[in-house]
Amino acid sequence: MAAALPISDHRPLGWWGIARLGLIQTALAAIVVLATSTFNRVMVVELALPAMLPGALVAFHHALQFLRPRWGWGSDVGGKRAVWIVGGVTILGAGGILAAASVAWMETSYAAGLAGAIAGYFLIGIGVGAGGTSLLALLASRVAPARRAGAATMVWMMMIAGFAVTAGVVGQVLDPYSPERLVMVTAVVAAVAVVVSLLAVWGLDKPARPTHADSAADPAGPESTPKPSFKTALLGVWEDAESRRMALFIFVSMLAYSAQDLILEPFAGTVFHYTPGESTSLASFQHGGVFVGMLLVGLLGSLFKGRLLGSLRLWTVFGCLASAVALSGLVMAALVGPEWPLKGAVLTMGITTGAYAVAAVGSMMGLAGRGEAGHEGIRMGVWGAAQAIGMGLGSFGGTVAVDAVRALGGAPHLAYASVFAAEALLFLASALMAARIADASKTTPADLTTPLGPDLAPETQS
Repeated sequence: MAAALPISDHRPLGWWGIARLGLIQTALAAIVVLATSTFNRVMVVELALPAMLPGALVAFHHALQFLRPRWGWGSDVGGKRAVWIVGGVTILGAGGILAAASVAWMETSYAAGLAGAIAGYFLIGIGVGAGGTSLLALLASRVAPARRAGAATMVWMMMIAGFAVTAGVVGQVLDPYSPERLVMVTAVVAAVAVVVSLLAVWGLDKPARPTHADSAADPAGPESTPKPSFKTALLGVWEDAESRRMALFIFVSMLAYSAQDLILEPFAGTVFHYTPGESTSLASFQHGGVFVGMLLVGLLGSLFKGRLLGSLRLWTVFGCLASAVALSGLVMAALVGPEWPLKGAVLTMGITTGAYAVAAVGSMMGLAGRGEAGHEGIRMGVWGAAQAIGMGLGSFGGTVAVDAVRALGGAPHLAYASVFAAEALLFLASALMAARIADASKTTPADLTTPLGPDLAPETQS
């Protein structure tokens, strides 16, 4: 029997409430971009360590995301998703500070610094999983069906804004580089992220007054409804064919999406001779492109709702195909060298992957909201685990491929080109898989009867 959600989860969020939750994605992104981008660059270039080291650390934090279904189930049956969200961001911030200090420590004591970095990335993985999964579950359960695509666009654009703004600002203040400066900047970013998250959820978890309909449906209250075990809930999600198809698509597309994550900045430094600040700013360029791609899909999806150009499935397939073409531009950048317009290639890749990402996330939210009530958290957890495992293997696989080609005597530019080409092929495969997934932008009969229907959604949320 399905677990009953807390009464507060029956109260729909307006655009103001959605925007407030989007600030949490911004806070998560601000810390994560340092761990996956800046720390990676420092270890590979400044410390001259193998690219496989930061690749393994990031893969480790992604591997911990297999716990996402457990975190999602915990917020489903325990309620108070705000506690899970703020707690996750706090743990993430502590992990970021520890990781930054450990990277700085590697200059004087590699073994001690490595041990600290492992602990730091462990906390990063736990924090991202607990906070991010609970946030998506809250959105899926409290956003009206007609607003889910728009909510996905808004929240993910705010996440990309966190990536872009943090990368841009940090790129400016990090030069001239010093280990002390790296730790100080990370501590400030983490502190701001925790405060923003706390303010963003303040008051959103207050229970609404139960309506007469609520009392009639469950006279003894939500606590009287039996709560399924984690194993039962997990098997229920996995036995659904649509859920499995979505999980497999997310896994493969995330392999394609993430293989360049940990090698793009070292690539810019090695082949294009960028400084640490310049390569960090390049990440801002990329995420700015992602922002544009997401905005494009959000606007067109809203303008053409109910028509072909409003289809989330169409935009997901298009985003995968366009990303494959854009990654071919990075292959050319690796082969041609400094004469190639690298920033233009990175911007194009950002736009196309942004279009893919927001359409895919909108589909996840829509399909999660259509399933059995009270299980949004574990569904998002299963798909989030597929996403994180794909990203971890992709990120680590990209660094391993670069190191392997170079160890076999291949030139650096050929090593990077091979990874970019493999990503393009994976995106082509993802496009074929996306075409078989249900279109979450189409309204179902269940959506028309849900208490989160479009006519009942308020414009504001206190």
